[in-house]
Amino acid sequence: LSPQVGGRIADRVFDITRTFSLALDVGSGRGYIAQHLNKETVEKLIQVDIAENALKNAVESEIPTVRVVADEEFLPFKEDTFDLVVSSLRCCSLPCVCVLPARCCSLTRVCVFQIHRVLQPAGVFLGAMLGGDTLYELRCSLQLAELEREGGFSPHVSPFTAVADLGHLLSRAGFNTLTVDTDEIQVNYPGLFEVMEDLQGKYIFCMGESNCSWNRKPLLHRETMLAAAAIYQEMYGNSDGSVPATFQIYYMIGWKYHESQAKPAQRGSATVSFGDLGKIEGLLKRGKK
Repeated sequence: LSPQVGGRIADRVFDITRTFSLALDVGSGRGYIAQHLNKETVEKLIQVDIAENALKNAVESEIPTVRVVADEEFLPFKEDTFDLVVSSLRCCSLPCVCVLPARCCSLTRVCVFQIHRVLQPAGVFLGAMLGGDTLYELRCSLQLAELEREGGFSPHVSPFTAVADLGHLLSRAGFNTLTVDTDEIQVNYPGLFEVMEDLQGKYIFCMGESNCSWNRKPLLHRETMLAAAAIYQEMYGNSDGSVPATFQIYYMIGWKYHESQAKPAQRGSATVSFGDLGKIEGLLKRGKK
């Protein structure tokens, strides 16, 4: 999953027609974004991650790179340092972002403010995080099995953010000209148990942390797990016997304000009304004649 998302973030960097002199990869992990970039687009890159082992095992890229072990909540850089900041499924992917920005996971919120601080004016931030429909097959199967076997259910998968909240979060941090789009990546597994075994150490549980849901049961009974596996296969199973796990990815782009950026026109300054749009076809026909 991480290599695919890293490649798609790199594609979005290439869509910006400029060369970045100094870029920062926050929560870089093994450098899944850097391996898709080139030195014609990014002249120098700094990779930051709190996990030293991840940085030591980072994939090499053609870009001159400096690796720094640091906490994303306290980025050790001066204000207005970078003209590009990227982040893929790490600091801004924490699935404990709640419904409203005021209730967001404090680390995610502080991390976004830190990113805005170290960006230069007219600098851009591109990030990716897990979306609200991630692992809906697993959640539904566990809930139905627990309802059937135990007469109730509690959340066993960390909650994920809604797409509407990302705009609020970036706006509160000071970003403008915001863009958020969604994508889905589906991974096939032999069964439910393989899904849970793989996810526990990788994507969910805050990228290796434990489930952040409150008031949840610490364990699932064996009979409930077997029932969930059967439900998963029955409701979502593929023809070859495997089961899909869907990851919804939110990609976000935000710019730090600069006077050179385009500004919206003042209210009432328009010279053409929406009522004239219906006349465009007629005007085009006259022009052809």
